[in-house]
Amino acid sequence: MERTRRGKLRLPAPGATEGAGALGLEDDDEIGVWEEEEEGTMELVQLGAEHTKNVLILMSDTGGGHRASAEAIRDAFRLEFGDEYKVFVKDVCKEHAGWPLNDMERSYKFMVKHVQLWKVAFHSTSPRWIHCFYLAAIAAFYAKTVEAGLKRYKPDIIISVHPLMQHIPLWVLKRQNLQKRVVFVTVITDLNTCHPTWFHADVNRCYCPSEEVAKRAKLDGLLSTQIRVFGLPIRPSFCRAVISKDALRVELEMDPDLPAVLLMGGGEGMGPVKKTAKALGESLYDASQSKPIGQLIVICGRNQTLSSTLQSIQWKIPVKIRGFETQMEKWMGACDCIITKAGPGTIAEALIRGLPIILNDFIPGQEVGNVPYVVDNGAGVFCKSSKQAAKLVARWFGPDSEELKKMSESALRLAQPEAVFDIVKDIHELAQEEGPMSRISYTLTSSFTCGA
Repeated sequence: MERTRRGKLRLPAPGATEGAGALGLEDDDEIGVWEEEEEGTMELVQLGAEHTKNVLILMSDTGGGHRASAEAIRDAFRLEFGDEYKVFVKDVCKEHAGWPLNDMERSYKFMVKHVQLWKVAFHSTSPRWIHCFYLAAIAAFYAKTVEAGLKRYKPDIIISVHPLMQHIPLWVLKRQNLQKRVVFVTVITDLNTCHPTWFHADVNRCYCPSEEVAKRAKLDGLLSTQIRVFGLPIRPSFCRAVISKDALRVELEMDPDLPAVLLMGGGEGMGPVKKTAKALGESLYDASQSKPIGQLIVICGRNQTLSSTLQSIQWKIPVKIRGFETQMEKWMGACDCIITKAGPGTIAEALIRGLPIILNDFIPGQEVGNVPYVVDNGAGVFCKSSKQAAKLVARWFGPDSEELKKMSESALRLAQPEAVFDIVKDIHELAQEEGPMSRISYTLTSSFTCGA
C-alpha cells in the first residue's frame, strides 16, 4: 500500500499483484467509496465528510475577455465561499486535443489582424447546420482526449466562458450519462452580438450579460428557466475596493487638478492608438494660454513598439505611457473618460467606473453590437476619426462638461458591478439542488474511467 499526495489511503485495485496488508483509516474512521484511478489503484474517499468541490472553468485565449471573465469568476468563488470550492481555469482543448482546437489562439490573432478573414469566418459558421456538423465531426475525433482532460480535474461543476467550450464537454457528459451529476453552465462574454455556438440546449444555466443576448438565447432554443441575466463578470476589484479619484491620482502620480482621458487598444495595443494619442496631445493643449487643459494615460498592452514610440515623443501635456496593466480599476478610477475599441470587458469595466466611452474601433462579428449597446444607452459615442475624438475630449474637458457628466451618469446606470457575484451565488445554489457533491465526484471519476 502507499499514500497519495493528498494523504489518503490507497489500496490495490481488484486483481492487482501487490500483496494485501492490514487496512487502516486516517483520522476518523468513516464509511468510504472506491474510486478507480489510472495507475490501477483504488482511492478511498470518505462519504458524508465535507470536501472541497472542484470547479473547472473552460476558456481559450482567443481575445483577452475570456480569460478575464474566467479569472473574475474564480476570484469571486474564493471571496464568497473560501475553501469550499477549488477552481481551475483551463484551456482543456489546447492541452488535450489536436488541430484545430489546440491552435485557436494563434488562428484567432492572425484573423483579427486580417479582419476580413475573421468577418468571413464568423458569419460563414453562424448557420446552425454548418457549425453543428463541424463541431460534431471534431467531437467524434477528439472526445477521448478531451474526456481525459476533464477527468484530470474531477469537476463537480463545469463553467464555459467560450463559445466553443460547450459542445464537446457536453457530448462527453451525455455519453457517460453524467448530465444529471455534473452541473454545466455557460457564461457568455459578448455584450450584444453573439455567435450561435454560445447557445446549447443541454446546459443547466446560460448566464447572459444583457437582455438582447437573452432574447437570442431563447430564439436558439433555450428555455426561460435556463437563462439568467446578471451582466458581464468583471474582476471583483472593480466593485469591492473603491478608492476616491483624488486618492488614486496621488497614488498613480498623476496631475491632481487636470481632467484625464484614458486611451486603450486592448491587451495587444491594437487600433489607432498612436494616431489618437498624438491628436490628444494637440487638442488638450491651450496654445493661447500656453498650458494643458487635460492629461493623457495610454495603455499599450503587450505592444512594446507602440510604448517605445510614444515614450520618445516630446509631449506638451502630462502623459503617462503604460504597458500591460493588471490594475485597470485604478487607472479607470483616476480618469474622466476613455477611448477604446469595443471590447466587451473594457466597456463593462468603464461603465462600472462611470466613464463616458468613445469607441474608435470594433472587431466585425461579436463586437458589432457593442457599439449601439453603448451609444443607444447614452453612455458614449462612436468616432473612428482620431482628430474628431480628440476634439470631443477637449470639449468635454471645457465648455461641454455637462455632457460629460450626463454620460457618466448614464454609464453608472448601465453598469452591473455585482454580476460576477450574482453568477457564482446562482451556480452555488444550482449545485446544492443537484444533491450531495461527494456523490457527484465519485460518479464522475468512476464513469470517466470505466466508460472509456
